[in-house]
Amino acid sequence: MPITGLSDLHQMRGRVGRSNKKSFCYLLAPPTYSLTSDARKRLNALEQFSELGSGFKISMRDLDIRGAGDLLGAEQSGFISDIGFEMYQKILDEAINELKEEEFKELYAEYDKEKEFVDECQLDTDMEILIPNNYVNSISERLKLYNELSSLSEKEQLIEYEAKLIDRFGPLPKEVQELILSLRLRWIGKNLGFKRISLKNEKLTGYFPPQENPYFQSATFGKVLEYFKKNHKNCEMKELKGKLIFRIKNINSIQEAIEKTNSILMA
Repeated sequence: MPITGLSDLHQMRGRVGRSNKKSFCYLLAPPTYSLTSDARKRLNALEQFSELGSGFKISMRDLDIRGAGDLLGAEQSGFISDIGFEMYQKILDEAINELKEEEFKELYAEYDKEKEFVDECQLDTDMEILIPNNYVNSISERLKLYNELSSLSEKEQLIEYEAKLIDRFGPLPKEVQELILSLRLRWIGKNLGFKRISLKNEKLTGYFPPQENPYFQSATFGKVLEYFKKNHKNCEMKELKGKLIFRIKNINSIQEAIEKTNSILMA
């Protein structure tokens, strides 16, 4: 039987033994030093994922080793392994959105009316927002929890995530509470049209998209301007290094930042 890759090895291993018939599969390989880098990765994957139901994990590891190739072509290897699957998806989304907004703009007229002005809002802060080692000991588990948190998009999901943490690891330390609140602040910042929020030195600074963006003709920007007029003593709007920013002073916590920004959005 010709072996072409990791999935074939896993399938062959899975075909040994049936029902009440116990069998064994021995895979023989040359010395490790004589194997290629990809071959060593495949053997390591087989050792790591040996339990029942590991097919999906094996497939994802195989994809990572080989590369995803061309999305619409016949090639089965590509540069995805060099940049990572998440970055590949991000680049692909940006390319698709660019085509929708330019070359196929007329076909996506309704999409243009409803699309969000920024894809995401980044948060920079000098506050401690993390999952401490003494709360979750395992590095891999912490990374998994970070990835799961970053994938959430609704308030109900965030509540479930928080409840799961408490159930598994106990009451949330302050750093984790701030981490969860920071995601809510990013959601509000995105809805306000901020590409980035900086929360440092008791000041919240929101960075607007480029000035040619249609955002500045939107009702959302109108709400920001209205808030600025009513609260000009405690906030400012100015151009900084060629970028327009909006700043609110006397912000002492992420919770306070959420309350202030949400009051703009709900006006």
